[in-house]
Amino acid sequence: MTKNPRQTGLLNPGVSRLEVFGWALYDFANSGYTTVVLTAVFSAYFVSVVVGEATLGTLLWTVTLSLSHLVVMLTIPLIGARSDRIERRRGLLAMTTIGCVVCTAALAWAGPGSVVLAMVLVLFSNMFFSWGESLISSYLPTLARPHAMGRVSGWGWGFGYIGGMFTLGICLAYVLHAQSSGQSAQAFVPITMIMTATVFAAAALISISLLKDRPGSAGDISPAWQRLRETWQHARDYRDFVWLLACTVAYMAGVAVAIALAAIYAQQVIGFTESEIMILIFVLNIAAVIGALMAGYGQDAIGHRLALAITLVGWLATCLIAASVTTKAGFWVAGVIAGLCMGASQSVGRAMVGLLAPSHRLGEFYGLWTLATRLASIIGPLAYGLLTWASLGNQRIAMAATGLFFLVGLVLLLPINMSRGQSGPLQKN
Repeated sequence: MTKNPRQTGLLNPGVSRLEVFGWALYDFANSGYTTVVLTAVFSAYFVSVVVGEATLGTLLWTVTLSLSHLVVMLTIPLIGARSDRIERRRGLLAMTTIGCVVCTAALAWAGPGSVVLAMVLVLFSNMFFSWGESLISSYLPTLARPHAMGRVSGWGWGFGYIGGMFTLGICLAYVLHAQSSGQSAQAFVPITMIMTATVFAAAALISISLLKDRPGSAGDISPAWQRLRETWQHARDYRDFVWLLACTVAYMAGVAVAIALAAIYAQQVIGFTESEIMILIFVLNIAAVIGALMAGYGQDAIGHRLALAITLVGWLATCLIAASVTTKAGFWVAGVIAGLCMGASQSVGRAMVGLLAPSHRLGEFYGLWTLATRLASIIGPLAYGLLTWASLGNQRIAMAATGLFFLVGLVLLLPINMSRGQSGPLQKN
């Protein structure tokens, strides 16, 4: 990060470094939820302890996440439109944060056989998380100038992965201590849920206090759905943004599999223990920080589309390696590549949305982007779960098939023209 972003023209007028820090701090806050709950700890715990049967547990986990993303997909455009119209974006962000924190802490009550309780809490916690993720992303174009959006986005994602490592590191230290004392996962996993919720709440409180609400369109917010319909009706006027949405659905379906099922695959197929999984995800987050920062600066230099294409090739390689290896060492290779690509693809994707979205509808267009990522999060994990179930528990087949999502994403990336997309609607070749 440069010493003074404003002097080098990276930030918009009136935006301070402290506010950018506050914005990035929210990524730090909420990354603990995805890292500990969805990826490293609770996902595997849900399958092995709460459900107690690998094939059924994997299917129920993917169904739960898909249902939560379906609700988000149907509701997020209205939240985005509302945030564009009123000067209360911080208030909406605070409400979604409280909801996710409370549901995460309540996961401590989920034990063997409490399948319905666990599914409901994961459903609602992920909904609140996703709403907050869309709201915090919509701040980006109000903070950074267009030519620096990639770098500022990279700061956020990089700081976010540091937050994920921080929360996971605290939980890992506790788990190692608990295991050395002879405690079972049923005893120590609930405590990690409370620890995760606490870190999320504390960091988010500081983050939200540093953000500023900038003027929206005053007045009645009732036209929100009408404006959303207009966005779809005129989507062909923003065809590069539409191509980006299609590309996002494809590649984020594969990313969603990595987030939701990495720990389950490592435990059930490769044979990792709970602590080994946490160490793996911790290292993966280090790689993700490096990937986010490299992509953040690199995409502004080599172009956003090329940067995204490189990461999608890396994701495809990850799936093929993970599906074929039989040793923990081999899976470690796949994990490190996945980490690099995770940080890079998410950083580039968020910046591309900010560049291609019209400035007067940032909330709505970021809402559409979140809608696309939620659709992907329905398609990817559900396809994985169904393939695993149909193949009688063969997750290697499902993992190999996940690579197709990244291949399709590469194809859909080809028609995007960033220069044309940034010049506005109704552009001709």
